[in-house]
Amino acid sequence: MSVFVLDTNKKPQNPVHPAKARLLLTEGKAAVFRQFPFTIILKETVLDVASNPLRIKIDPGSRETGIAVINDDSGEIIFAMELRHRGQQIKNNLESRRAIRRSRRNRKTRYRKPRFDNRTRAEGWLPPSLKSRVHNIETWVNRLCRFCNIQAISMELVRFDMQKIQNPEISGVEYQQGELMGYEVREYLLEKWDRTCAYCGKTDIPLEIEHIVPRSKGGSNRVSNLTLACTACNRKKGNKPLEQFLSRKPGLLKRIQKQSKVPLKDAGAVNTTRWDLFRTLKKTGLPVETGSGGLTKFNRTTRGLHKTHWLDAACVGKSTPEKIFQIDKAVLIVKADGHGSRQMCRVNKFGFPRTTAKSTEKKVKGFQTGDIVKAVVTSGKKVGTYTGRVAVRKSGSFNIKTVDKTVQGISWKYCRLLHASDGYSYNTTC
Repeated sequence: MSVFVLDTNKKPQNPVHPAKARLLLTEGKAAVFRQFPFTIILKETVLDVASNPLRIKIDPGSRETGIAVINDDSGEIIFAMELRHRGQQIKNNLESRRAIRRSRRNRKTRYRKPRFDNRTRAEGWLPPSLKSRVHNIETWVNRLCRFCNIQAISMELVRFDMQKIQNPEISGVEYQQGELMGYEVREYLLEKWDRTCAYCGKTDIPLEIEHIVPRSKGGSNRVSNLTLACTACNRKKGNKPLEQFLSRKPGLLKRIQKQSKVPLKDAGAVNTTRWDLFRTLKKTGLPVETGSGGLTKFNRTTRGLHKTHWLDAACVGKSTPEKIFQIDKAVLIVKADGHGSRQMCRVNKFGFPRTTAKSTEKKVKGFQTGDIVKAVVTSGKKVGTYTGRVAVRKSGSFNIKTVDKTVQGISWKYCRLLHASDGYSYNTTC
């Protein structure tokens, strides 16, 4: 994607093409300010250069969130990334700690009494697994605002418009008969049935909306009676009852009947955090535009774009340009890893310590676990150049995890810091 540019006063300038950034670095007119997202800082002050206003567009998800920086005037995608959350990992860690804590107290070996005077929750409280999603997006919005001239924000406020699903006339007949008719229901079903045929399990093929209980047998249009099927399965089933059609596949019959009544867990997480995210973005002082998932899909379909998280983000809201240009297709994949654990020592399955207490000093020789470093080893058994994430040891002999392997026993003297640990890991895909 384009390279972000700052002047000597760290004021955002117009992003430039990577070729121009390389030229500025080669000529010594700029230096690398940050690796991810790649940002350079000029060594000379730029006077009276107006930077183009840009817009951050966000497609929030339960597991992944698409973020795109787009120029509304030209339709050019300046920067795109997919942010992978760690909400499920946080939930699993908390549940594990809770199980160990309760087991320890049941054995009457508690090291402290349970306290019941601090169990109140503030208004608007969210579980840590959900709040982390909001914090991840907030962090990256603030970062991008420091690196480019962001003037507005667009976010997908609702994945599915439940009122329009249950009652399409809730906003009038005009909406029901308009261009968006059917997009909300279809998007809901695609998420619920994982974009696969419910009967044969095929993916990446055209799917049709199918009634589990046929209309001719008294079935309704409620979403609990709808599923997705490929054309062949839809025609084969016809108006047969589901029990008759899958009489030889009792396992599949039971799964479809169960899944048709199960609510969307991921959609519930998005719906729970949407207003908290909206209020968080409003605190930036920028105008925030909102849109639904059906509108996002409508924009993406009419512009002929394929399905990805970052292209969904580029199509959020009514401000989406008529033409979107994908000049550069490299996308930054960002995974939230956290800043480590505050737990002083690891425990076994019974809750007893199995390691010694870790040192309170995180840094060793100026490095800490999670830093991205480049090591040029000139002597010894491990001669070569290694770039990756470092794991430090008190002895000064580090491990470096590259793309394909982990190299052990690299001295800190050979390491050069590229990107300080910030709780995220990075990868680039095309």
